Amino acid sequence: MTDTFFSSKNDTKIKRYPPIMKFWGRILSYALPIGAMVWGLAKFGHTKEALGLSCAALLIALFSQLKQLFKLTAWLLDPTLETSPDATGNWGDVFMMLYQQEKRRRKDQRKLAATLTRFTRGAEALPDGVVVLDENDRIEWCNAVAERHLGLSRKRDMGLTINYLIRQPHFVEYVNNERYTESVTMHPDHAPDTLLSVQIFPFEATLKLLVTRDITQLEKIGVVHRDFVANVSHELRTPLTVVGGFLETLLDMENPDQEINRRYMGMMLDQTRRMERLVEDLLTLSRLESQSGQHREEPVNIPRLVEILAHETRSLSGGKHTISIEMECTDWLNGNPDELHSALGNLASNAVRYTPAGGSITLKWAKQGDDVVFSVKDSGIGIEPQHIARLTERFYRVDRSRSRETGGTGLGLAIVKHALLRHQARLEIHSESGQGSTFSAVFPSERVLPQNN
Repeated sequence: MTDTFFSSKNDTKIKRYPPIMKFWGRILSYALPIGAMVWGLAKFGHTKEALGLSCAALLIALFSQLKQLFKLTAWLLDPTLETSPDATGNWGDVFMMLYQQEKRRRKDQRKLAATLTRFTRGAEALPDGVVVLDENDRIEWCNAVAERHLGLSRKRDMGLTINYLIRQPHFVEYVNNERYTESVTMHPDHAPDTLLSVQIFPFEATLKLLVTRDITQLEKIGVVHRDFVANVSHELRTPLTVVGGFLETLLDMENPDQEINRRYMGMMLDQTRRMERLVEDLLTLSRLESQSGQHREEPVNIPRLVEILAHETRSLSGGKHTISIEMECTDWLNGNPDELHSALGNLASNAVRYTPAGGSITLKWAKQGDDVVFSVKDSGIGIEPQHIARLTERFYRVDRSRSRETGGTGLGLAIVKHALLRHQARLEIHSESGQGSTFSAVFPSERVLPQNN
């Protein structure tokens, strides 16, 4: 039966005349002629014929009803619009109403399927894990992020209780006590290095939404922040303690000797300069990390900068080291001259601090494929492999006591890292304990300016 079989005219008739009225009208239209014939036959003495006609009419009517009932039953077993039964009269109205009802059901089903698809796609696009739980905390659905966070499987774990799959005591207590206004943190058993924040949100009458969020990086940032504050406080406390101690000593002395005054003042000046260097490095690092800070760029004569750095390195060394230059490239860079001077200068000054007297330091400017590299190679004490990955962390020192003796603030390589990042460059470190080190700043070809530009 096609959609055009039931026209809008028929729809209007159904609305205007209720089906019960149409039913009785059609019964009367069949019953009156047959009844008149039976009454006529009986009146003129043809009783047997009247009875036979009545039985035949009833059998025909019964057969017709059974036929239509069979068609209805067959269609209800597989109710498709394409196979909807056809009939006239009361059964036609019934079939038409069932046909229209099936059309509405299918339309609603398509809408529901589309809504469910949009919900599923939206939940899959979320950066957080989502698990739908029923009133008994059984899993009804979860997205891919939740599978990854909690080690679940949509094929294997649907219908299982969440506490059966996640058995950490504090999580089980959280679910059982229904403290849904709070969240709970946990390290999943299958990924102990990951820290998750988990919270349940009840919705509708009995359903619950369990949401997981990976806060590992946030926790690491918090640890770095706390360590940074602690390190800054520690670095400032030592020189302030020294200065305060000398001042108290001088105040307690009634007639301080001039030589003692000079020695104490010199020590206080050294500690004051140490604090000044620390503050300057902190300000430099803050400026480099700030995206809002101005980043002026211009052509930078790197060969000339290398010569300046060599001169500064010789001054810092005080003749204790052999400082040499290897200029294998004359290209310039497009960048910020102050930031490049600070970053490359830190590499050179570190080489002086960690190279014993009599050692050698080489500043090199060369090509490496399409890239260009500034490197500082020394014959110093070298670095053990377990320390190399952490060298650019703020205040990280391989040998804390040696760093203080040489005047380092612990921020030099952190400044180098951020200055190079602002120039799309990278820091490479090659070192062996007792064999010296090579620190290289590798600049991409996009930053290179041909010579004499």
